[in-house]
Amino acid sequence: MDFTAKVGYICMDKVSTLQPRFGHSRLGDDEAVVSAARDGDELAFGALAERYRPELRVHCYRMLGSFEEAEDLVQETFLRAWRSRERFSLEGHWSFRAWLYRIATNACLNTLTRTPRRVLPSQLGPAGDPTRPVAPPADQPWLQPFPDHLLENLVSDEMEPETAVLAKETIELAFLAAIQLLPPRQRAVLILRDVLGWPTKEVADLLDSSGASVASALQRARATLMAHLPSRRVEWSPVAEASAEERAVLHRYMEAHQRADIRTLAALLREDAVGTMPPTPTWYRGRASILAALRSSFDPGSEGFIGDLRFIATRANAQPAAACYAKAPGDSRFRAFSLDVLRIDDGQIAEITSFTPVVFPFFELPGEL
Repeated sequence: MDFTAKVGYICMDKVSTLQPRFGHSRLGDDEAVVSAARDGDELAFGALAERYRPELRVHCYRMLGSFEEAEDLVQETFLRAWRSRERFSLEGHWSFRAWLYRIATNACLNTLTRTPRRVLPSQLGPAGDPTRPVAPPADQPWLQPFPDHLLENLVSDEMEPETAVLAKETIELAFLAAIQLLPPRQRAVLILRDVLGWPTKEVADLLDSSGASVASALQRARATLMAHLPSRRVEWSPVAEASAEERAVLHRYMEAHQRADIRTLAALLREDAVGTMPPTPTWYRGRASILAALRSSFDPGSEGFIGDLRFIATRANAQPAAACYAKAPGDSRFRAFSLDVLRIDDGQIAEITSFTPVVFPFFELPGEL
């Protein structure tokens, strides 16, 4: 097996094999392990790199807005790091973690020079009219959701206490959509400074820039973010388990769809709720528009009838989500239909973002029920 495969599929139980050689201290703090990795020990290097995979995946996802591309860029980061490990020895002022972040950030910036930004339908044009046909899917890079089960084990021993907890708002879809509007370098500065808490000097070093340039970019990025984030999404708070209120709203949402209960859905939606359905560019603003669009999918006599529905509760981007399965008329199986990610404010649904079944594998969801 070549090194690319080793890095990609190394199992964490291999870390234990390092203990007889390097002792029982944590890998991140063990100079012997870092030295061995730098000198070409593939197992030591792979174990060190793997330790940072969860947080690097989230970092690349924030930069790119794509779960699939983030996975690929983390892999590319490890490969680049391995190939340039001698340079790490020469740049001794970098910790192994910071060095990986430098490689990952620059790899993301290179990717962003070649690809359009990822957005949601609501960022492309005015809200749709529910009485008109839905527009066909658009060939556009769309923002992708991030599965919550991969948000675990993100804390690094090298993080400062105040930045060691993942901020809920900085992984939500609203935040991801807003920062995609930033130029790539502004996006990198905002993430490194405000989300990860890096000092200005370290960000400047990482980007081969000056402190004044970083400060200026951060100021502009913050202004853009404030203009596009929903209210109450500018104060970071820790990610926590779903609240009882969120669980109750999600359960009622799923039950209402299964019963085709428009009245209950009306009570759940905020009056100014937004509904989006990438890759369809059509989106709806307001409770009345969303309900009007849903009625045909609930009506067995309508051409837009989806069929019987079933759901699996899950979470995406630190938000409640419902994996929807539909059994079309004449079919015997419930097949993957959509992943509905909900933003809930004060007990009501403020936003529904419905993704196609292509994202189900990210969440380890079955294709059929």
